[in-house]
Amino acid sequence: MHVLILGGTTEGRLLAELLADETGVRVTSSLAGRVAAPRLPPGEVRVGGFGGAEGLAAWLREHRVDALIDATHPFAGTISFNAAKAAALAHVPLLALRRPGWVAGQGDDWHEVGSLDQAAQVLPELGRRVFLTTGRMGLATFSGPELADLWFLVRSVDAPEPPCPARMEVLLDRGPFALDGERELLRRHRIDVVVTKDSGGSATAPKLVAAREAGIPVVVVRRPAGPEGVVGVATPGEAVAWVRLLCG
Repeated sequence: MHVLILGGTTEGRLLAELLADETGVRVTSSLAGRVAAPRLPPGEVRVGGFGGAEGLAAWLREHRVDALIDATHPFAGTISFNAAKAAALAHVPLLALRRPGWVAGQGDDWHEVGSLDQAAQVLPELGRRVFLTTGRMGLATFSGPELADLWFLVRSVDAPEPPCPARMEVLLDRGPFALDGERELLRRHRIDVVVTKDSGGSATAPKLVAAREAGIPVVVVRRPAGPEGVVGVATPGEAVAWVRLLCG
């Protein structure tokens, strides 16, 4: 059985590791190529886009893929819709592997918004020194003159490109992040508001705990809706069980 994993996430890499040990399973992981030095999973790896849903469907047919698993980032919405369409066109079973979203707890001061644009709109009333953890894509949203008085600490894996916030310091780092480190980061940079996407998972969750402890508000961008009718699981182990069922 040939399984194509649309990856780029911790879950996608873990799934590839698990499937590599499965008898009779060939694994190919596809990475978008947005990170300069990605952590490569075991098995075959391809980097780059497919050319839309039709291109992905053609790749599925050409490489005789028997199962498609969408383990992309929860905010990589376009590829998820393309995967659903391609799977239907190529008549290939599709599974979505999505880590659960975060849930606010007692003491959290969360401000949920539907987009980065909405996050930028609410920032001035919440703080002046912003810890921006939404990645390097979309920084132009925070570069407008209405936010010129705000200072941003931007954390990303790779260096961002302009347009960027007028007052900004860049921290190049890759999770997982420890709670003590996040506490110190907020203290050292005198952060008074955090902006994040609801990526879920444990690798970057400590910043939420640190913000709660410090009484700092957090602007949380909600996940976009995914394609309807796609079977989903929350863990790589569940995805392996799905593949085993297909193998019969």
